[in-house]
Amino acid sequence: MKYILPQKSSLEQIKVSDINSSLPDLKNIKESKAITIGKWLTNVIQTNKNVKPNTLLPTKPDLAYLLGVSIGTIQNALRYIEDLGFVESKQCIGTIVKDQSEGSFRKLTSKREIAINAIKKYIIENNFKTGDNLPSSRIISKSICCSANTTRLALESLGTLNILEHKFKNSNETGWKILSTDFQVEETQNSNNTLVKKVENDLKKYITDNLKTGDKIPAHAELSKELSVSIKTIHDALKVLIDEGILLARRGRYGTTVLRMPFESKISDKRETSIFASAPETAFYYYEKTQNHIKRLIAENYEIGSKLPSITELSKQLDLSPNTIRKAFHNLANEGYLAFSRGRYGGTFVIDIPETDEQTFKWLAVNPKYADVYKN
Repeated sequence: MKYILPQKSSLEQIKVSDINSSLPDLKNIKESKAITIGKWLTNVIQTNKNVKPNTLLPTKPDLAYLLGVSIGTIQNALRYIEDLGFVESKQCIGTIVKDQSEGSFRKLTSKREIAINAIKKYIIENNFKTGDNLPSSRIISKSICCSANTTRLALESLGTLNILEHKFKNSNETGWKILSTDFQVEETQNSNNTLVKKVENDLKKYITDNLKTGDKIPAHAELSKELSVSIKTIHDALKVLIDEGILLARRGRYGTTVLRMPFESKISDKRETSIFASAPETAFYYYEKTQNHIKRLIAENYEIGSKLPSITELSKQLDLSPNTIRKAFHNLANEGYLAFSRGRYGGTFVIDIPETDEQTFKWLAVNPKYADVYKN
């Protein structure tokens, strides 16, 4: 399967003013607004010359304002036409008009798709026949353990596939009738069949084919390009491999290295892996180092009742991020040294003078080639 990694900067976005088709009549309809809008959008895609493959549809708020409906209704309409193969959605990019001649975008298995498969199983397991009426969507949602809204969307999707038919405008009522039981149930489709899970497996194969124990893995951006997914998805998949003990994350230039091969149980016995703190631990020590520095600053320069500089001022003074200073302040407040006050005369005030004889640097970062120095 060929996958595409779209870049928003390279995609042209259609404006609502470019859509010259007549707006749909949403008052006299026998189906949900989402379905009616979805059918209108498919007609726009097929007939409007301004709507070309690999262009972005207008934003959801713009479409909602144009049609006088909620953003949620527009979201459901876009899901409907995505099921029909006219568009593909990509997080943080938008809804892209699909070019049938090109590859697909890697994306999550949606809750709706999982619910569709669960409803199919529900029909089979309860021996429903063609022509039978199903219970209400709320009863079905409890049976398949999905939310009522997701279940309604799944039922409407099955309606577009001519598996079900609904007699009423409000799909929350009973009245779903089975038109056909000639469908397949995907046995492998479940809540774990997500993009992160797929990329996790792809990363395991990549490591097996290209790296060995002790090697440093490529940067997130490089892996993102290699596997055609976002950097955030790469980050989430790598975190899973770190939790499984396949990778070792270390701060700074040491990066993330292979601790063991994905399909092996033996962990590397390289000495540096035993004396290097994990990334979460080093982050903790980094905050602890900062707050101990602030403790000394308070003990040497301030009295009880004194007001400390602002987070922004301290971050510039100590060359640290405001978030690091903020976390250190909260830790010191929890220890009873600082108190916060809001308003015009508010700020961060010293309520106790801390002791300064604590160890201030607990983490030792060493280059692997010097690891043998620490054998004993």
